[in-house]
Amino acid sequence: MTYQPTPSDKFTFGLWTVGWQGRDPFGDATRDALDPVESVTRLAELGAHGVTFHDDDLIPFGASEAEREGHIKRFREALDATGMKVPMATTNLFTHPVFKDGAFTANDRDVRRYALRKTMRNIDLAAELGAETYVAWGGREGAESGAAKHVPGALDRLKEAFDLLADYVTEQGYGLRFALEPKPNEPRGDILLPTVGHALAFIERLERPELFGVNPETGHEQMAGLNFAHGIAQALWAGKLYHIDLNGQNGIKFDQDLRFGAGDLRGAFWLVDLLESEGYDGPKHFDFKPARTEGTDGVWASAAGCMRNYLILKERATAFRADPEVQQALRDSRLDELARPTLEPGETAASLRGDRSAFEDFDVEAAARRGMGFERLDQLAMDHLLGARG
Repeated sequence: MTYQPTPSDKFTFGLWTVGWQGRDPFGDATRDALDPVESVTRLAELGAHGVTFHDDDLIPFGASEAEREGHIKRFREALDATGMKVPMATTNLFTHPVFKDGAFTANDRDVRRYALRKTMRNIDLAAELGAETYVAWGGREGAESGAAKHVPGALDRLKEAFDLLADYVTEQGYGLRFALEPKPNEPRGDILLPTVGHALAFIERLERPELFGVNPETGHEQMAGLNFAHGIAQALWAGKLYHIDLNGQNGIKFDQDLRFGAGDLRGAFWLVDLLESEGYDGPKHFDFKPARTEGTDGVWASAAGCMRNYLILKERATAFRADPEVQQALRDSRLDELARPTLEPGETAASLRGDRSAFEDFDVEAAARRGMGFERLDQLAMDHLLGARG
């Protein structure tokens, strides 16, 4: 198999990913700035489905109205020439120093109003370009000290902002849904809505919760020591996986943004297995950074590697699920019983209390001696992941 991606795979990349110049807190840029038009063209040649952007990725901050229109025109022409789509857009509310204390939750009211206007302006462009999802990452919505941010008040302001934006897209007739992107820390010491679970709970307090889901990122959940596939499973279970950011991460440390498949390979395998077996059909968005050691050729090699690794893992996961030995091992591990409701149809708490087989006559010791067979099941998965089985 060649593992050659096509647009039907729905692989997408942010302009800020391949366009990252390699600048970090300890070192200057190692690559020149990349023209967004070149990003569109090169990603299309690699087999990608689309590109995404922050407003400032496409239009330099502070550009005049005429300059803004010129950048949009060139970008649109590149999209039309390549057939590339814009499934998602977002707003940069973290780079400029004005956002040093946050955007929607800044202590300064005028900053909050500016952040809302900046976001609404880019929502207009996103809708114009056909985006279906609008991601919101609150990278500066947090604090480094306990007294600096009244968290209940900040959550009030965050709710106020998202309620207003939901009203705006509804009034404008835009077919946009919002996807909240959790992250536990970095660049702030602690960030509001740090995990998938926090974001899902917050969404239920909004006035239009049906317009809001989540955009989990591999490294962000792993930075908190969490199982990314489990977080995705809960988002799918809740019907709230509106978008997903894929990359690689090595455990609890800074946000590494490695190419997908690097770092926790087992975690990547179980993630792909979950997405494919549960029928996720949204964009598979790579939010990674090409290593700053790389030149221009390395940028495109790493982008191609993200897609190739997903397709390899998809092949491995499909083979794992189709393997008769695996199917028997799943039955031996009684996964089919997990799919069966614990209560019988029509059974109530009262009838359960009256069932002696559920308690008085239940052989606890015999049940405790049952082996689960999980080690054999997991080894079969490892064999498939490592290419030791068909």
